Amino acid sequence: MTETPAPRSSAPTRAAGPILVGVMPGQHPVVLEQAASVAASAGLPLVCAYADVTVYPVDGTTGGPAAPIDPDGVDEDPHAIPESLTKALHDYLDGAPVQWSLVHLAGEPARALAREAEDTGASMIVVGTREHKLAAALKELTAGSVARHLFHRQERPVLVVPVNPRIPTDDAED
Repeated sequence: MTETPAPRSSAPTRAAGPILVGVMPGQHPVVLEQAASVAASAGLPLVCAYADVTVYPVDGTTGGPAAPIDPDGVDEDPHAIPESLTKALHDYLDGAPVQWSLVHLAGEPARALAREAEDTGASMIVVGTREHKLAAALKELTAGSVARHLFHRQERPVLVVPVNPRIPTDDAED
């Protein structure tokens, strides 16, 4: 006699962890808009994560102790979040139909976001593409894309929101 496996449920599993969105000062609002929309429609909290590249995680944890890369150049708290970012998040998210929070992460953004996603059990990570400017192109050439690092090294879904996409005017253009 052979056993037949139990039929798999066709019902999709419901995501339970928060939606994690990478945020930074001056970021295009479409990234936050999309992340908040996904979180609200799924009934999940939104965790806005600011990855500060001027500090590093001392013990490798996301919320643990952090130290400045250049201790002589910093007189502030290593866990400080730029006021402009905090204000922009409050302006957009206060009153939105989503519960949200803001966390400070230390280190390289893709690694910091991946650590935070693991620590919080995030259902998804949301990041934006870079603007189409020379500085952004040079940064991507030298450091790579946060989105690319995440979707190649991450088990959970990564939503990449296009910021000012370049739309070809005809089919011959890239």
